Amino acid sequence: MGETVKISDLMIKSGVKFGTSGARGLADDMTDKVCYAYTAAFIQYLEGRKQLNGSGVIAVGGDLRPSTDRIMRAAAKAAADRGYSPLSCGRLPAPALANYGLMRGLPTVMVTGSHIPEDRNGIKYTKKEGEILKKDETGIKQQAVTLPQGLFDTNGMFVSAAEDFTPDTEATDLYVDRYLQFFPHDALNGKRIGVYQHSAVGRELMVTILTGLGAEVTPLASSETFVPVDTEAIRPEDVDAARRWAREYGFDAIVSTDGDSDRPLISDETGKWLRGDVAGIVCSAYFKAGAVATPVSCNSALEKCGLFHAVYRTKIGSPYVIEGMEKAIQDGARRVVGYEANGGFLIASDIESAGNILKALPTRDAVILHIAILLRSIENGKSISELVAELPQRFTYSNRLKEFPTEKSSSKINELYSGNEARDRETLGAIFGEYFGPVAMVDTTDGLRITFENSEIVHLRPSGNAPEFRCYNEAATESRAMEMNKICMEIMSGWR
Repeated sequence: MGETVKISDLMIKSGVKFGTSGARGLADDMTDKVCYAYTAAFIQYLEGRKQLNGSGVIAVGGDLRPSTDRIMRAAAKAAADRGYSPLSCGRLPAPALANYGLMRGLPTVMVTGSHIPEDRNGIKYTKKEGEILKKDETGIKQQAVTLPQGLFDTNGMFVSAAEDFTPDTEATDLYVDRYLQFFPHDALNGKRIGVYQHSAVGRELMVTILTGLGAEVTPLASSETFVPVDTEAIRPEDVDAARRWAREYGFDAIVSTDGDSDRPLISDETGKWLRGDVAGIVCSAYFKAGAVATPVSCNSALEKCGLFHAVYRTKIGSPYVIEGMEKAIQDGARRVVGYEANGGFLIASDIESAGNILKALPTRDAVILHIAILLRSIENGKSISELVAELPQRFTYSNRLKEFPTEKSSSKINELYSGNEARDRETLGAIFGEYFGPVAMVDTTDGLRITFENSEIVHLRPSGNAPEFRCYNEAATESRAMEMNKICMEIMSGWR
């Protein structure tokens, strides 16, 4: 008999946390043993729910981080040792792998740290029905798995190298076909688009898809080293580069994604990156959505624009957005979509157009947002900046303090909000009142969202998947939202 480990104990011992976004931690802490155990627990959980059959297939993919290959092999070994057939889908976007799982009725394992630095990594798990939700997270954490005797050395690495397996391209092909078979082949004719490739795993697929729809595409700045692009906290060098490329090439838009290509970036014709929660409104409008689910942190122009029958506000995180979309469907809504502040766009309903069907993909996707915004620009005969200018003028801005432990940021929020309205107004007023005026209301749906009497908003929240303390701000002008964020970040820096 081998060693039996409880996942809840392993989380504490290894420092690799597990949640609905999957496992996340330092790549060095994500040993073969830890990754094997987490994957075995995921499979065991599905077995307990009778969602797997023996000798079935489990699809495995990953991003372009240096540690990804090793972790993919550990996950595949866990699947094989439990009697399943691991299928390598190679390096591909997270939504491409999730789409493959949905279409083929397979669970998937995606090795990616998303937007966080390359010294970290992660593993995302999906069931054959889609993303794991909060109840699944709880069930997986409760698992105790037995590890084969003699498989790992004292450092938690395989004693013998795990077997490599040849990648299959079907998942990637299905993802490309998803768009090329739904949209007309000349849909983007005349559009000049730059693709900022950096180290995004979908960098070549973006070129393939946009070219396949008729656009003139220019690849930009491909990188062999990992670049941590965070679509909610865009690096100054990426802001400057987009402006420069727009001037140099005369693009209609520049597009990009984060590391696993589920969070999009898109710029207007001047090279100005759109905020994800504004891009989500434009994308939802293109699809003529009846209901939109989005986190409480996203721009309130969604309600103010009057384009949608219903809006469902949720906690931050795709599992909550998915729950919001499911609630909309239960309420009888049609054409149900969702998006996050990071721009990731989810589709809960099949969408029909000109006899073609775009199947539901209730997980974050980037490419669909790129295409939809470009097509709305063409349909309306307006530039992307003009589309954005038509929306109610509410502006959001966000940033985060890195290396800020989740426990510490959660403790600070609890210190600021006790539930005693009078005391809390006094506490928050003493900290923020000088800059933003009297407090009007407080929302604790997710973190601490403070609305002031002048309608300005400060939203503080611990990151759910990294040791970061995030701050979101909303105001009537972009410059004011940026100014507010700078003030808040200075205040928060004093809390370290």
